[in-house]
Amino acid sequence: MQYKNTIFHLNKHLQVISASLFLILFIACGGPADDAQQTTASDATAFKLHFTEVTESAGLADFEHITGAAGDKWFPEAMGSGCAIIDYNNDNWQDILLVGGGHWPKSGDNSAAGIWLYHNNGDGTFSQKTSEAGLGDVRTYGYGLAVADYDNDGDEDFLLTTLWEDMLFRNDNGVFSDVSASSGVQGDKTWSTSAIFFDADKDGWLDLYVGNYVDWSPENDLMCTLDGETKSYCTPELYTGIPSRFYHNNGDGTFTDKTESAGFLPAPGKTLGIVEFDFNRDGWPDLAVANDTQRDLLYKNNGDGTFEEIGAFSGIGYDENGRARAGMGIDAGIVDPGGKETIFVGNFSKEMIGVYRYLDNGLFNDRAAASKIGRPSLLTLTFGLFLFDVDLDGDLDLYAANGHVQEEIEVTQDGITYREPPHLFINDGNGKFIDKQKEAGEALQLPVVGRGAVYCDFDRDGDLDILTTENGGPAHLLRNDSQHQNQYLRVELIGKKSNRSACGSRVIAYVNGMMQERRVRTGSSFLSSAEKTVTFGLGTQAAVDSLIVYWPSGIVEKFIDISANQVFTVTENSDGHSTY
Repeated sequence: MQYKNTIFHLNKHLQVISASLFLILFIACGGPADDAQQTTASDATAFKLHFTEVTESAGLADFEHITGAAGDKWFPEAMGSGCAIIDYNNDNWQDILLVGGGHWPKSGDNSAAGIWLYHNNGDGTFSQKTSEAGLGDVRTYGYGLAVADYDNDGDEDFLLTTLWEDMLFRNDNGVFSDVSASSGVQGDKTWSTSAIFFDADKDGWLDLYVGNYVDWSPENDLMCTLDGETKSYCTPELYTGIPSRFYHNNGDGTFTDKTESAGFLPAPGKTLGIVEFDFNRDGWPDLAVANDTQRDLLYKNNGDGTFEEIGAFSGIGYDENGRARAGMGIDAGIVDPGGKETIFVGNFSKEMIGVYRYLDNGLFNDRAAASKIGRPSLLTLTFGLFLFDVDLDGDLDLYAANGHVQEEIEVTQDGITYREPPHLFINDGNGKFIDKQKEAGEALQLPVVGRGAVYCDFDRDGDLDILTTENGGPAHLLRNDSQHQNQYLRVELIGKKSNRSACGSRVIAYVNGMMQERRVRTGSSFLSSAEKTVTFGLGTQAAVDSLIVYWPSGIVEKFIDISANQVFTVTENSDGHSTY
């Protein structure tokens, strides 16, 4: 059926493809598709990148991810875990959630904390508040986190995906309750990975898409080896994929499984990354899904909260040779003057980071080589990745957390290591990147077994910091101490008619006649959830000329002449704003 559908779509769009041939060839050579305004701030000052590892001084050094490994080399041990940013007590300081992993039941050890919550003290340090917040007794084998205010009561809740039943935690004034069973999102005993809250039908309530991986259990664990003798961790080709699930928010604290009726079946499973965006600018949220050794998926919203899967037709499903890659983390954003979305997908070693730029008419162009990201990422194994404006010059840069899954890989393959430093790709403003990781200080030169990765401004100084996790290791909080004089504007949105978290909102800033665009959302990266505050880098400009907010409800609000270097908070349709 998939091939029949693909042929139908190709015939349907044959004239469009033919008419666009010259355009596609032009873009493939590296040029942006149209004459939209430049997206970068002008006259950016010299910016000396520097990140400082502050994990210990910030009070996060007691965390360690537990894999449960005891020599059996069970597949799930190599994959976790995630992290998230959450302001759980509404004090306007970003707090941290870390997934603790877990022990195997056969060990009899039940000491591993399933979740760790760190409260931001507002002075550069954090205090662990796991037990005080009602999370001290969480025991599971956890993987991913998604954070949002799903019940629209004014505080942020979160979902924890696990190897077994998923867990939904409702926030009541800074104390969490496990509402997994009563909410309807607990699901079967299925290995779940990344998840995302988004308002599929724009009814003002956040729905939930939960990525599922493979059918694994200790009973069906397989023998895999690199040297023909010693057992190694398997890759997912040998296991059956489990389709992801979609839960519709009923608006009363419960969800209903609408996976099939919403168009999310059939699906190959083996999902590791999900990003929400609106690639065709019809005002409805779409999803791109990164799958491990299965084709990547693109779900186009039909305008009513149901979806059509067009990944293979669109050009993001496979690599240039028609093969599925090992998709891990994923993100999307506008990175060049053309004003159209580009999708980035982390892949396995000997597979470049995927870079797909939207053309028109449902088609994407592979720009891994033209973006200059492809070759530098060929030998690394990328899990978490995200777009952010690290140098505050107005365009989006790319961070990639790397780390292999096989400890023995260095013995069997030249040029590939188990522990790997990250990539920090700096955008030249035209969608071409250069890896500046080696110039950004010792903190970014440390080889790690990278997994989850998010950004946030934890110290509220305007530039964006990095939080990453290691498989079987610590978390790393990397403070952005770059030397510069660039300005910024951070924007927080509070939905009223739209969902309270404002997920799906499109925010456009005009700076010195040039346009930047950001989107409020949860999810993306790998098993992780970044802050929902959006950051605009202004270069040397002292103000944003105009700011336009396109709410999911359809309401559009405009603000003019906003001074730099502040957090600008907008409440939907309130005829006002606040700053801090």
